[in-house]
Amino acid sequence: MNKKKKFFNIIIYFLAFILVFGFVIYAGRFNAFGKFISGIENKTFDIRQNFMLPHKKNNNDIVIIAVDDPSYEYITENFGTWPVPRSFWAKLIKGLEKANPKFIAFDLLFTKRLDTPDKGDLELIEAVKNNKNVYLSMNFDNYPPQIRKPPILPQRLGFDIKNGDVIKNSPYLHFSNCRNAMDELLKVTSNFGFINVTRDEDGIIRYIAPIFYYNGAYYPNLTTLIALKYLNIQPESIYVDKNNNLVLDNKHKIPLNPDGRAIFNWYGKEGTYEHISLWEVDDAINRGDTEYLKQKFENKIIYIGTTVTALADIKSTPVSFMYPGVETHATFLNNILDNNFIKHLSFKADLIISVLICFLIGYCVLKFESVPYSLLCVIQLIIIYLIITVLAMTFFNLWLGIVLPVYSATLILIVSYIAKYLFKSRDYEHTYKLAVTDGLTELYNHRYFQEQMIMNVGSVARYGGSFSLILIDIDFFKKFNDTHGHQSGDAVLRQVAQTIKKNIRTSDIPCRYGGEEMSIILTNTKKEDAITTAKKVWSAIRERKFELADGSWANVTISVGVASMPDNGKTPQELIEFADKCLYKAKQNGRDRVESEI
Repeated sequence: MNKKKKFFNIIIYFLAFILVFGFVIYAGRFNAFGKFISGIENKTFDIRQNFMLPHKKNNNDIVIIAVDDPSYEYITENFGTWPVPRSFWAKLIKGLEKANPKFIAFDLLFTKRLDTPDKGDLELIEAVKNNKNVYLSMNFDNYPPQIRKPPILPQRLGFDIKNGDVIKNSPYLHFSNCRNAMDELLKVTSNFGFINVTRDEDGIIRYIAPIFYYNGAYYPNLTTLIALKYLNIQPESIYVDKNNNLVLDNKHKIPLNPDGRAIFNWYGKEGTYEHISLWEVDDAINRGDTEYLKQKFENKIIYIGTTVTALADIKSTPVSFMYPGVETHATFLNNILDNNFIKHLSFKADLIISVLICFLIGYCVLKFESVPYSLLCVIQLIIIYLIITVLAMTFFNLWLGIVLPVYSATLILIVSYIAKYLFKSRDYEHTYKLAVTDGLTELYNHRYFQEQMIMNVGSVARYGGSFSLILIDIDFFKKFNDTHGHQSGDAVLRQVAQTIKKNIRTSDIPCRYGGEEMSIILTNTKKEDAITTAKKVWSAIRERKFELADGSWANVTISVGVASMPDNGKTPQELIEFADKCLYKAKQNGRDRVESEI
């Protein structure tokens, strides 16, 4: 490939490159396209998370007391219905405290009072008041004030987050109403966190909110609050840094998306954390089996929640469609303690990666002439990138985009091969033109003349009709060359060829027959019309002055012979022979004339 051609190809590929990314950026302005890309990208995240599961190790200090199916039946057998009396939970707290757990966190709501004759609400309030490691839940919503008047929460429950605008302005984290706990519980403890979760459009939970915004203040997720207590971090010290990380301390940061949420890093399917049935715990408490309780819960962080489907707290996650809601909180805590959140690179980073991949693809297509070989290189390049995305998430917790790079790569590959095909077509046409064109006169050469004669004879023989042939010879051309020189002779040949092309139809085929002889094949043309064309060409050349190599001017004349099929022959040889005899007759009769009969 010569340098000029190679440079031209590079320019075309560059323009294709600009076209592809211009389209991608333009399409990105449309919400539907953005949703399409993000929806598929989320699925690639799910696949990668499942690839990573064998390499994950969860924190064994986190355990779950589960209201599972056996426990639900146990409760309905003993108490008749759900929810159970609050005295049950008070007894559970007191029993668990004998095992010295670090924290007891309820993924359950204690909202309105459910007083029974045994004053269960009061017992629960007392148990919470006496045990500072018990944490309770509330949740936010956006119910209108006509349904529920937005409560004013105690100021001590809120945080003052520095640079928290990313949270304040997030549609996922800014709420107008709250389903709060019993007032008596709010008075005896500040250990309240919020348990809202958000789902993507496909119903999958991939993100978690560490902090919420309500009524002018910031409030912690239940698990964020527990993590701060566990790590001995003061709430007033946390802030959002310039890189959008929620900084807890020097070792623990939660990377936030532009919407203020963090991305889960899953440790396994449902049951990853040890699940202990609620009925077993209650049975051990009733039996006074402190040894069992210590074995299960000493120095543990306990989450208490439902895993039974009937109580509707089952979530869909990337690793399971039947993931207990309480276990999402355990996963969130595990992420905080391990500093193990996924960080999603920005759209700009995905765009840069896409540009790099597309550049390499363009190079492969341009470099290798073999289509299978270049296609194999492109496929290998994409596979290598897909492997890199899995490794990046596995070892560096980085979510590298797949859809935008692969989508862009596919577009650039298609455009590149279209461009390459056009290049090849153009090259083929150019090569073919060189193969059938006379270099001096730019008329078709003798080989092409013979091909067209065979084709036209075959067409007339099969379908009928007629076609004609004109043979032209420049009069006294050898003498002209001897007098004026070969350069002037070549100049005259070129100008005669130009004159011929100007005075025939675009469907007619002008050829250089050999030396100073030229020919014209007139498809679908009767002899009378061919004679008219021959005289038109003869007259145009006769009346024209031709510029010579030295700048002088001269006149030339031509002798012309005309033949037609089927009148003068039925084969190419017969027609050429007849036209040649007519041409010879024109020369015998004094040249500078047209002859059509012998």
